[in-house]
Amino acid sequence: MTTLSERISQSAFDGSRLRVVLLLDLYDGAQNQFLEVYEHLREQVSSVPGHISDELCQSIENPSQWLITSEWESAPRFLAWVNSEEHVASVQPLHGCVRDTRSLRFSVLHVTGKGPGPGSLSPTGPPSAVTSSADAVDRVLGNLQVAPRRGDGVVRHALTFTVKPGSEPVVAELLAGYTSPQAQVDESTRLRRTSLFMHGNRVVRAVEVEGDLLAALRHVAQQPEVQALEEAINPYLEQDRDLSDPGSARIFFTRAALPAVHHVAAGGREGADVERHALFYPAKEGCGMALARLLAGQDEAAVDDPTSPIEGSTVFQRDDIVVRLLDLRGPLDARPALALGVEGGHKAAVLARLLDSAKDGVPTTDQEISRFLARSEMRLITDRRSPVQA
Repeated sequence: MTTLSERISQSAFDGSRLRVVLLLDLYDGAQNQFLEVYEHLREQVSSVPGHISDELCQSIENPSQWLITSEWESAPRFLAWVNSEEHVASVQPLHGCVRDTRSLRFSVLHVTGKGPGPGSLSPTGPPSAVTSSADAVDRVLGNLQVAPRRGDGVVRHALTFTVKPGSEPVVAELLAGYTSPQAQVDESTRLRRTSLFMHGNRVVRAVEVEGDLLAALRHVAQQPEVQALEEAINPYLEQDRDLSDPGSARIFFTRAALPAVHHVAAGGREGADVERHALFYPAKEGCGMALARLLAGQDEAAVDDPTSPIEGSTVFQRDDIVVRLLDLRGPLDARPALALGVEGGHKAAVLARLLDSAKDGVPTTDQEISRFLARSEMRLITDRRSPVQA
């Protein structure tokens, strides 16, 4: 029997198969160009580790609307691809023929079918044959999500970018002083919370949205006060951009995207004594996903522990950039190992193997853990909630 966890949870690390749905609206007359681009893209993605299959569908009601679905062995495999520079380059030709896109990602919970026909994942036959076939499906397609997760109607996302060394005080003042945009986007979408942090010259902007994330991001980008802020910080960015040019803006925000790969919360109402912190973890090259998984496992256990001060945690990861957002009761350093995500067992040693020691050193003793925690803490610039949540 499928049960529903009482915890609020989202995760890319449960090992389940992933279904990706991409909705596209083509420009008039761009169909042939789109099909050529898709064929080239299909050949590229077919060789990506973790990719299983894809389908191209056209609407029977509006021929300008298309749907691409793809299956992946797991979410980490897909995220490694979609966040890569190779992917950014491969989808560039799509922008000339696609008016609008929307990407949705789902863990596969149940699969049903009537037989071993094309696309069916429910084998039939003698018990031994069924078992063998099912095992083969599991090996090729991966596992199913064990149980449904309980959500809270909030989508979490972050953007990150770096500014020129020496400009940090000016940028921090600009980011702290802008006027908040209108929270209500439309009848079903609302900007719930925006938290801005800095670590050295790296900026992380984490947002929480009730409803449609894409609609909220577009709404925010159109607000005059936000446009003025973006224009003001342009001279200080390490990566040049021109937000008035759709192509330049698209590339910048694609590279700046810092997806939430794990979120867990106890599910109770947040108390007045809960404060938000952010920690930055410099991962070794190629170890970002493993580091994020380690932290996610720690936080899963922490929210189930009634003595833990952690009320909720969100882990953001892209390549070797890992940021962990904590909603915490009491001081951050009250339980340093727990706050850092390495309490119990040999987790500190595992973390040490995943960190880029050339940047910050690796924590192994209690003293080193406390020092590393202090160095990892990001500076809070502003944490704003919509009036309903305040």
